[in-house]
Parts: sequence; structure tokens; C-alpha cells
Amino acid sequence: MAASKSAARSLVLPGVAALIVFVILVSLGNWQLRRLAWKVALVEVANERPQQKPVLISAAADWPQFDVAASLYRPVMLRGRFLHDREAWVFTNLPDARGKYKGPGYWIVTPLRLAAGGTVWVNRGFAPDGRHHLADRKEIPDSETTTLIGLIRPDEPRTKFTPTDDPANNQFYARNIGDLSAAKELVGPLAPFTIDLVAKETPLSGLPQAGETRNRYPNNHLQYALTWYGLAGALAIVFMVFSWRRLHGKF
Repeated sequence: MAASKSAARSLVLPGVAALIVFVILVSLGNWQLRRLAWKVALVEVANERPQQKPVLISAAADWPQFDVAASLYRPVMLRGRFLHDREAWVFTNLPDARGKYKGPGYWIVTPLRLAAGGTVWVNRGFAPDGRHHLADRKEIPDSETTTLIGLIRPDEPRTKFTPTDDPANNQFYARNIGDLSAAKELVGPLAPFTIDLVAKETPLSGLPQAGETRNRYPNNHLQYALTWYGLAGALAIVFMVFSWRRLHGKF
């Protein structure tokens, strides 16, 4: 009896530790299920909204209250004039392009002065490294008022891993509205979102290559959740076997 009580007491600390780890593993599984629901909703939005009929872009007066998150990937119609002398090159890598060009290169991001007032940063498309300069793109820039179709995209925040921009060489690493506007000395009102042009807006020269909006999202959260739950189950089984052997004097 004394040996049995001693064996039971010896299980207290391992049991507490196993319980803590078990709760952590289950919590991670639950978190992945919540991420799964979020990712499914995001994929649906990314796939369905671009197929909607374009609506006229919101007026600048409405931008302070504009809900960007609720409008992601929504097609809009813009009418305005590009400020080509203030275009920015934002470095990217495009491994799964829809068009002809892919690999390392730049988004050609240009401010569009709307005919109705206000300015919005427009991602005109992708140009491969070495062909992102205007002369290399063989593009004849049009500064006349034009009508375009594009998708609403969010401001791109910088992170601690984002390289430092090099405005002197027109090289940037994030489509951050504040940073681009400051570097190009743009004044408001500025849209709180950016626009990705659709494929048909690609110029005759072929560059920049529009229609490359990134709306493909890997969704492995169910696998991750099952992995965490599986580890939790394995831990429970191992501890039960360990406890049984300890209580029966097997070790």
C-alpha cells in the first residue's frame, strides 16, 4: 500500500506537466480551426468578388469612413490621369504569373489623379527585373484622362523584415501608401487603399503586365489542426501507459 501511494505521488508532477502540454496542444488545434474558417472566407472573397460588375470608385469625401476590409478585391471603375513622373518600382517575386512574365521584378505603382478629385495609388502590373524602366518597357505613357478597371487592395504595412526603401533609386519594398506618397511628395486627399489593374489594362507593349493580383492562398489549416490534436491524443495515451506501468511497479 505504501509503495502504491508513493507511486501515485510520483505521478503528480509529470501529470501536471502533461496536462499543461495537453491543453497547449488542444489550444493550438482550436486556433488552427479558427484560422481555417477565416481562410475559407478569405478564399471565397478572393475568388468571387473579382467576378462582380465594377462599380464607380468612392468619392474622396467618403474615404475617411471607407471600410477597406469589407471591399477587398471588389472591382471598381476609375477615371483620371496618371502621374507617370511619380511612378514607383516596388520589388516583388512572381513565381506563378498568369501572364508571360514572371520571376523577380517590380510592381509598377503609379499615382492616378482622379477626375473627381483625390489621388489613388494604382498597381499597373508586373515588369521583370531589367525591364522595369520606362524605356525598357517600350511603353508610351499616356497622361490623358483615361477610364480603368481595377480591384481594391489594402495598404501594405511594413514589418521588421521589410528592407529599407531606396527612394533615390526609385526602389521600394512595400506598397505602403504613406511611404510612397511621402517619397513622391503627393498631397491629399489620398485613398486609403490601392488598386490592382485587371489584365485587360495591360498596354500594347505588354509591360507592365496587369492582372497579377495575388489572390491564391494556401489552406493547410485543417492538416495543422489534426496534427496538434493528434499530438495531444498521443501525449494522453503515452501518459496513461506511463501511469499504469508506474502504478503497477513495472518501472
